[in-house]
Amino acid sequence: MTTTSVEDYLAALPDAPRAALEDLRATLLGLVPDGVETISYGMPTVKLRGKLLLSYAAFAKHCSLFPASGEVMAALGDELAPYFAEKATLRFAPTDPIPRELVERIVAIRVAEVSAS
Repeated sequence: MTTTSVEDYLAALPDAPRAALEDLRATLLGLVPDGVETISYGMPTVKLRGKLLLSYAAFAKHCSLFPASGEVMAALGDELAPYFAEKATLRFAPTDPIPRELVERIVAIRVAEVSAS
């Protein structure tokens, strides 16, 4: 099945990852009211002014946030260490999401990065 909307993507998830990603989604859209949601590479994605801001997804045993930025990793390295998986991938358990304050900082860096490009 090809997912064509964020709503379809979330609706197809089990309860715990769906709840975690719905909370993350609400946070992201609250922080980036001009953000546009889409599905890209099979994942919910937020774009800003047509540019990828970040994506998120659920997997069998975890959820991930993809800031798509080495700058985020460089700026927040130690704070991201508990979530760092590889490159620009952050993993978290659906029952233990990335703290909102840290998500806010990630988004602020990405917004500045996208706005400067």
